[in-house]
Amino acid sequence: MIREMRQDDWADMMRIYQQSLDKGNVSFETSCPSYADWDNAHIRQCRFVYVRNGTVAGYTMIAPTSGRKAYRGVVELSIFVDEACHRQGIGTQLLLKLCEETEKCGYWTLYAAIFAANRASIELHRKCGFREIGYREKIAKDRFGIWQDTVLMERRNRIG
Repeated sequence: MIREMRQDDWADMMRIYQQSLDKGNVSFETSCPSYADWDNAHIRQCRFVYVRNGTVAGYTMIAPTSGRKAYRGVVELSIFVDEACHRQGIGTQLLLKLCEETEKCGYWTLYAAIFAANRASIELHRKCGFREIGYREKIAKDRFGIWQDTVLMERRNRIG
């Protein structure tokens, strides 16, 4: 079941995020943020969790890509799924829900920067209508000090 994220989902969300940090091919961050820092960095609309058996199994949200008014309809998305729930359709359901709801809210472009090594995420985004728009070679080092490339993907909503 997909529903809007609540603050009491935070512990499950950070458990899932920590899995991504431990894996090392999802985020350049080195530690989980506080709820306040996370909340301030993300748009309050379009925050969704997938709940299975009373536990958050995945989540998605958006953040602004620019503070400039001209880019108000362009947002960067993030999506995370519990490792125990990979390849069960949760990511697809969450991402399609995010696409639908962001369009209703007036966002015309969803943007994602995905580690090139994270082939599963790239395929998920393709499956949900995203296209590759670029590639950043050795853009930054991951938490293990290894240079990572990122694939840039976007999905244009019908309003853009």
